[in-house]
Formats: sequence, C-alpha cells, structure tokens
Amino acid sequence: MQKKRVALVTGGYTDEMTISLQSADFVKRMLDVEKYDVYKIVILEDRWVYIDEKQAEHPVNRADFTLRYASCVVHFDVAFIMLHGIPGENGCLQAYLELLGIPFTSCDAATSALTMNKAYTKAALADIENLFLARSVQISQSDSGLAEQLVTERLRLPCFVKPTCGGSSIGMSKVNAFDELPVALERAFQTKNTGGQILIEEFVSGREFSVGVFQRQGKTVVLPITEVIVADGFFDFETKYLSEAIHDTTPAALTPAQRLQVEKIVIAVYKRLSCKGVVRIDFFLEHHTGKFYFIEINTIPGQTDHSFIPKQVRAAGIDLSLFYGELIETAVDAETATNSL
Repeated sequence: MQKKRVALVTGGYTDEMTISLQSADFVKRMLDVEKYDVYKIVILEDRWVYIDEKQAEHPVNRADFTLRYASCVVHFDVAFIMLHGIPGENGCLQAYLELLGIPFTSCDAATSALTMNKAYTKAALADIENLFLARSVQISQSDSGLAEQLVTERLRLPCFVKPTCGGSSIGMSKVNAFDELPVALERAFQTKNTGGQILIEEFVSGREFSVGVFQRQGKTVVLPITEVIVADGFFDFETKYLSEAIHDTTPAALTPAQRLQVEKIVIAVYKRLSCKGVVRIDFFLEHHTGKFYFIEINTIPGQTDHSFIPKQVRAAGIDLSLFYGELIETAVDAETATNSL
C-alpha cells in the first residue's frame, strides 16, 4: 500500500510558535513511518518551507501547496495541522486548504474562525444545558478608556483580562484591584497578532479541568478528564510552559455523576460548534455551587509529551501512534465522502 504524504504544518505568527514546533516534533515521532511520509512544513510570516532531516529549507509553492524536493514535486494527501495561534487556529490556513481540496485534521475554516474569538464562542454556547458562562465585557482599543467604568457597572473583581483572539493564555492577566487594570489592558492589547479586542471576564472560584474530545467512526468520544492544579497564581502562558508550580491529574477525581455531566456538556459543545478532529475544552467547577463554567475551547491543542491530550489518550489506553493515524484517516475519509456526493 502506498504511503500517504502528510504535510505536518507548524510554525505560526504568534508567541505560540515555539510550542507549535515542539508539538509537531512530538507528533512526527509518533506517526507510523510504515504508513506515512511526513514532511515538516513551517509557516512563517516571510516564508513557507519544508525543513528536511539535515535542517535544510525547501520553499513551498503556495499556489497549490506542493513541494519540489529530491527532483520531484510532492503533492500532499493530507495536512496535519499542528500550528497554534494565527494562521493555524483562526481559519485562514483551513480556508486555504479547503480551496485546494486538501483534507486536514482540524476543525473547518468557519468553526476555527468562530472559536478563535472567545466572545463569539461564548455567545454560540449560551443556551447549552448545565453549561454556565462567566459574566464578561468585550472592548476594542479605541474604547479602552471605558474599561474601568464597564467593569464597575457590569462585573465584580477579581477578573481576567485577555486578548479576545489568542491562545495559550498569552497576554492574560488577573486583576484584583482597579489600579491594576491599565497595565493588564496594555499587556493584552500589545500581544502580537491577537486582533485588537479584549475580553474582561469575571473570576470564577473553582477547580479547573481540561478534557479532549474527538470523532471516532462517527461517534463523539470524550477522553479522560484532567484536573489542573496551580500552586500559586493562575494558569497563564508562563505557568503552562515555564513553571514547576503546577501539576495535573488524569483522570480527574470527579464523581461518576460529575463525569457524566461533563461528558454530556463537552459533547454538546463539540456538536454545537461543528468541531472536527481533536479539540480540548477547559472549564471550572465552581466551589460553592457545583456549576460547570466554560473557559475556552482549543481547536488545535498542544501535543508535546507533557500536554494534556497525549496524557488523556494514554489514560484511555489508546496508543498515540494509532490515535494520530486515526485523525489522519478520519480527515481523508471525510474529504473522500464529500467529493463523492
């Protein structure tokens, strides 16, 4: 059987690029070399290149997403998107691949564009049963002078200030007093390539969880749930990737009733947003009410050795090589089915 040619797309235009590269390297190590020829395609603001085993760069033809390499032109059968942030999660890359008819492993362009915007996502999920949303306000840079007034009128402190479009909690701050708000706003607005809008969201006191969801043979499957425990502060970018003051437990210590409720909620979110591939949904379990509060959805979750999804896949007893291969085959089969209609 001829091996599929996989474009493992990574890089990006934001500060998440380093994590994207790490995720791609991890996935590449896991993919079955007997089934797939994997080409690491790095997308940067000034160039798209294939980086070979000797670290030499070969330009990608953006007109048709092909690669001239080793005296031949490589046409990719599928793209495995492992690019966090822009342009991998905001729908731009997905729209490009859709126009070319190349299947890919993530959500489609419309869903990616919607979920990249935290405020739009919350609006789309507003009436899901047993899912609660923290009160929030969205402001643009031109209205930043009204931030304190809006927070005073509509929210209670503490609150989180974060770019509306962005990932890995980059640019996010926790505000405990009004005099901390200007610095938090400046940090969020200055975050690279995140759209120029800010979401200010009321703090929810509770346990934090993260759970992966994916499609298997037409069925939505929920992976074992991870509880995130931060010794000090909150789960920002530095804590996620640079701090040792965090640990996580998979599977999380939840009652059977709580697990069942979480599974129903995340399946409803996955279906409401028309997700594809594997996504990660984060939420709080509020201390004094037991209510589940939505935090965010990540349509291209991290895939490093210490990332939540690989831990959850292993906890489910699934081989990672088979899991990543299944994501590829599901994407290819879906494209084939669409073309046959």
